[in-house]
Amino acid sequence: MGLQIKCEQQANNTVYFTLSGEIDGNTAPHLEAELARFFTITQGVITVDFGSVSYMDSTGLGVLVGTYKAMVANKSQLIITEVSERLFRLFSITGLDNIMTIIRQKKDGIVDDNKKR
Repeated sequence: MGLQIKCEQQANNTVYFTLSGEIDGNTAPHLEAELARFFTITQGVITVDFGSVSYMDSTGLGVLVGTYKAMVANKSQLIITEVSERLFRLFSITGLDNIMTIIRQKKDGIVDDNKKR
């Protein structure tokens, strides 16, 4: 299926990514390259919308951990949104839900069942 990545740079050092497809060993390097373009943002925010991600393996988790570490080093924030129940279990099993900001679903501007750390 592949992975489609849409990137929108917004005001105040904010970058919004919308992902669609699968994140695996074949597609993770492309995602990593796209995210890495913004690692140097100081006191910024990268938001990654997982609403249309159907699958992610450990390679994808590795990319997110690397992004998280780079963002924290620059006093910035990584926010992962619209995470399906299946993908949330992956974050939960690995303990990343206790480290990263993961917002499972937003409906009409209201955050439902969020995890913020």
